Amino acid sequence: MNLILHVWRQAAPDAPGRMVRYEARDISPDMSFLEMLDVLNERLMERGDAPVAFDHDCREGICGSCSLMINGVAHGPNKGTATCQLHMRSFRDGEVVYVEPWRAKAFPIVRDLVVNRGALDRIIAAGGYVSVNTGGARDANSILVSKVDADAAMDAAACIGCGACVAACPNASASLFTAAKITHLGFLPQGQPERYRRALAMVAQMDEEGFGHCTLHGECQEACPKEISIDTIARMQRDYLKATLTARPERRMSGEG
Repeated sequence: MNLILHVWRQAAPDAPGRMVRYEARDISPDMSFLEMLDVLNERLMERGDAPVAFDHDCREGICGSCSLMINGVAHGPNKGTATCQLHMRSFRDGEVVYVEPWRAKAFPIVRDLVVNRGALDRIIAAGGYVSVNTGGARDANSILVSKVDADAAMDAAACIGCGACVAACPNASASLFTAAKITHLGFLPQGQPERYRRALAMVAQMDEEGFGHCTLHGECQEACPKEISIDTIARMQRDYLKATLTARPERRMSGEG
């Protein structure tokens, strides 16, 4: 199959960017979208042109690196599918495809299709963990967790931190990402001691990073390759409200208990 690609090219964070037209010929419908970009890059390098920079790692829908807007849709046309799992048979022969990076203030462009998603890491560092002392830890299997809570925690923990929720949101909000990280710990016994301080710290960091506010458009859950529900956002907001009512504003995960 043959495709017409319009790819965002930007040499550096402060350099001007533009869409560049390429022809991708003789593409196998069984290739993934990233494999198609590999072929494009091989052909560009053969003729002495700079390859298109794009992010990738595991290519198994786990790491969340393959962050691309494809025809204006985060990760492309297939629901519940990361870019690395998107196959070229999802497109028509001769189709025109537009490929762009995530567009959000908190995700500055590094080069071409690569953005800096370090803001998500800093949200995790603010409280997306469970503090435990080393030594004689209890056997995890001796702490009973209901099936309902275990399933809800696992659903939230499926978040791969790709940032599609931010890219799809009209406000560039990271609420679904943050809520998933808060929720999957909040459903477990080990996460209860720091539950409300966690919400307070992570939401504060999210705001500090420059993400927009959530107004429940629901675009985030539609774009999420793991189909995480915006119900997690409601839970995060409840925890955050309780935290603001019961804890001093200056309290953080590393501060007073």
